[in-house]
Amino acid sequence: MAPHSTADRILLLLKSRGPTSTAELASALQTTTEGARQQVNKLVEAGLVRGTTEAQATHTGAGRPSQAWVLTAAGHAHFPDRHAELTRSLITTVREVFGEAGLDRLISQRENASRSAYLQACEDLTELEPRLRKLAELRDEEGYMARLERDGGDWLLVEDHCPICAAAESCQGFCRSELDVFREVAGPGGALRREEHLIAGARRCVYRITPVTAHKPEKP
Repeated sequence: MAPHSTADRILLLLKSRGPTSTAELASALQTTTEGARQQVNKLVEAGLVRGTTEAQATHTGAGRPSQAWVLTAAGHAHFPDRHAELTRSLITTVREVFGEAGLDRLISQRENASRSAYLQACEDLTELEPRLRKLAELRDEEGYMARLERDGGDWLLVEDHCPICAAAESCQGFCRSELDVFREVAGPGGALRREEHLIAGARRCVYRITPVTAHKPEKP
């Protein structure tokens, strides 16, 4: 990536240096601190950069922590890579060597691993909302830029990014297995369906979860 604009140069600095203060950016860019701050604010508004503290990110020494800037997942995605091409190539190779049955086994193995991890994280959570919040937290940590939103009486699990998009485009089984796992995490207390799908042309993936009230049998 050959940076031309000031914004590109800031993104490259954060990519290569990690957490960097406004003053350090200004020095590297040979501009004023206020000028660097204005550029950073634009990147924050664009969702490419977020604030943190140098104490949390770089050291544990004494003293008051100062503001620093790091790339968000979207900021990292700003840089080109060959992961998508490699992923598609690997899936094609699995198909050629092991056939569809072998690819199905690969997807099932990933599904089982995700199911185990998610259900274990939610095993002490009996109510629907805490389970969904935990799922959103886990997915966000995995790079899906996930969050849980309220929509009337329903919940929305929103994922603004898909780190396995190339794999999902090459094999819809990955998306199908994720949907099955999400339904297990929601449990009988929530009816889950996918409303928006990145692979289908949407800008994100959205899952609607409608709370289900347990039906009590009528007394004879």
